[in-house]
Amino acid sequence: MSTSATLKPKIWVPGDWNAFFGFGTNILVNLLTLTGLLLYVVKMPGDVVFGRILPACGVMLCLSTVYYAWLAYKLAKKTGRTDVCALPSGTSVPHMFVVTFVIMLPITLKTGDPIKGWEAGLTWVFIQSFVLMLGGFAAPIIRKITPRAALLGTLAGVSISFISMRPALEMFMTPVIGITCFAIILLSWFGGVRYFRGIPAGLIAIGVGTLMAWGSNLFGLNYGGMTLEKLGQSFTGFGFSVPIPAFDHIFSGFEFLGVILVTAIPFGIYDLVEALDNVESAAVAGDEFPTTRVLTADGVISLIGCCLGNPFINAVYIGHPGWKSMGGRIGYSAATGIAVLVLCIFGIVSLMSSLIPLVAISPILLYIGMLIGAQAFQETPKSHAPAVVLALFPHLAAWAKVLIDNSLGAAGTNAAAVGFDKMGQVGVLYHGLEILGGGAILSGVILAAIAVFIIDRKFWNAAAFAGTGAVLTFFGLMHGEHIGVAQSPVVTVAYLMVTVVLVGCAKFAVVAPKPVEEPEEEHGALPDAA
Repeated sequence: MSTSATLKPKIWVPGDWNAFFGFGTNILVNLLTLTGLLLYVVKMPGDVVFGRILPACGVMLCLSTVYYAWLAYKLAKKTGRTDVCALPSGTSVPHMFVVTFVIMLPITLKTGDPIKGWEAGLTWVFIQSFVLMLGGFAAPIIRKITPRAALLGTLAGVSISFISMRPALEMFMTPVIGITCFAIILLSWFGGVRYFRGIPAGLIAIGVGTLMAWGSNLFGLNYGGMTLEKLGQSFTGFGFSVPIPAFDHIFSGFEFLGVILVTAIPFGIYDLVEALDNVESAAVAGDEFPTTRVLTADGVISLIGCCLGNPFINAVYIGHPGWKSMGGRIGYSAATGIAVLVLCIFGIVSLMSSLIPLVAISPILLYIGMLIGAQAFQETPKSHAPAVVLALFPHLAAWAKVLIDNSLGAAGTNAAAVGFDKMGQVGVLYHGLEILGGGAILSGVILAAIAVFIIDRKFWNAAAFAGTGAVLTFFGLMHGEHIGVAQSPVVTVAYLMVTVVLVGCAKFAVVAPKPVEEPEEEHGALPDAA
């Protein structure tokens, strides 16, 4: 019998302690973030957040981390190696903000009912889970035909507009805490500073921000909004909450299907490519995991969490080589999931959310937005930078429209009542924001892809994406607010004209050769924050 067949891999090694605390802090920060989004942005009732959503999220995270620990165990047993590291996974941070600000919040504001927003979020994850499960076979094709600048560029647009801006504003509204915590994070995650005994920078930033917020109460300043009354109320969240099925809420959310499909499908496609990238990253580090199993597992586990009431999707994280380099192997992943399940089911997160000010977490969110935005430029050829910038515009338009709609809604009116002409006279081109920002995820991908292929002198490819843009626009998946037939006919005609022009260039144009790019400098790896 071979050595690899008789090897019984160790579940826990000393290096797993380092990875457990580092990865555990990462997951905890994400939990506190999504709790803050639900409570303070969507205004979700506390009993729903702590009694339904967090226990369901805990189950999802536990299933995910234990499953990837099992995959690592199987790989170690198969290969006979002792250095196999489990894939890190957890709640997808970009999607956390997308489902909150693009799905749950607008529907909550429109209906006046946060439960409706929650139901729409559940339906969003329900659809996206099937995209993940079924799309595992198509992911390599999508990745092959779509330029990376288009995929990363549209994600950068989301990160800058819907992830970074609100935390940045919150930081500067409470600058003593926000900017100080931001400096702590930048010094470590960008500047390479190592803090006392290797304590993670995110944990130190949260600790410092919390001490400053509570300490300010001694001087009557109340920075961060921390009060003993709120802390006392959080103890009511203690208990034992077992997640229960939420099928009725999932199917209630189907009334918002038109809004949901515009983002669920393209983000499901992006998930496929992102997971492929992270599996390849692990393979480069020496751990070859089965791609199909990873992709389908994300979908199945997300679906289970959704059916229990969790409106956030599961994803494989970037950073596998980092956890492996610090000694993480198999046990760190499963141990993190079990610890998170305990925190969520027993309501301990309720206490932590009342103890830690949101402004102490905001710098971490701004960092995540910075990281995602920067990677769009760092991981693509320099010549494709204009395409990345082009991918940002639909998201900026969508973000501006949301701000305008929310502001007018707070004043008891809307853009139609004010009048597009009057708004245009003061420089607010609302109808332009409406068209450009509609279906921003797909619009960013299509526009950037066209630009990339024009830059690369591949006009047939550009024409194919322009034609695809015409089809998507015709059915309302781009440049529209609702799915249907002939939703934006004028924009559809514009894409068809672009297609004709590109086909003409491909057949008849005399084109100057593409300039040869200079070799790019190597960039150091950035720490995982997803």
